[in-house]
Amino acid sequence: MSKRKKVFVFLFIISVVLNIILVGYVTFDYYKNKRYKDIFKLNAYAWMNSQLETPKYDENRVVFIGNSITENWVHLRYKFFPENNYICRGIGGQTSSLLLLRFRQDVIELQPKAVVINAGINDIAENTGAYDPDFTFGNIKSMAELANANNIKVILSSVLPSNGHGWRGGIENVPQKIIELNERIKSYAQEKGFYYIDYYTPMKVEDGSLKSSYTFDGLHPNEEGYKIMEALVQNAIKDVLND
Repeated sequence: MSKRKKVFVFLFIISVVLNIILVGYVTFDYYKNKRYKDIFKLNAYAWMNSQLETPKYDENRVVFIGNSITENWVHLRYKFFPENNYICRGIGGQTSSLLLLRFRQDVIELQPKAVVINAGINDIAENTGAYDPDFTFGNIKSMAELANANNIKVILSSVLPSNGHGWRGGIENVPQKIIELNERIKSYAQEKGFYYIDYYTPMKVEDGSLKSSYTFDGLHPNEEGYKIMEALVQNAIKDVLND
């Protein structure tokens, strides 16, 4: 074998070995990241939670937990939260089951006087599987019961109106599903003595969709929409904290 051929074979072997090492490293890194990736965003607020001090005895801390409707609120109307000692714990896309999974670290452990729970629209949108109204309602009840057991005042809110425009195909009867879930939440709140906020009625139009002046995409409120919600939620908070 010529010297040139030996060099070529040597370089080829080195190349193969390096590629095997590289592929192995990439594979290991991928599965390590996949294993530890917070796929449900359960720890999205871990650092922010760690920075909160234990509330003082007379401090009226209130936590808002929900999906993108709650998360966007703090982006569009930021001052509303710190000025009132409200804490936003909304995560876009989450369904009621994911809210329940993080309820302890994002609500109970923050020791608020009250919690505002908004859940259900992403369940109806089938973000984590086929919509099961009993399962969704059960998750909302579980969050309320956990809060109540920890001496946190419970404020349950209606699902906002939507006709499902722009959602993926195959999801039918969206307005009716929202109405039925809201009725169950309202009845449960009345039965248990929890406060119920009806965002739905003042924000809907005849076909069950969100008023165009209150939204930028038919699902999420704009600033005008949040102003409507703020008046309602502040009345609710004032009522439960003075109870």
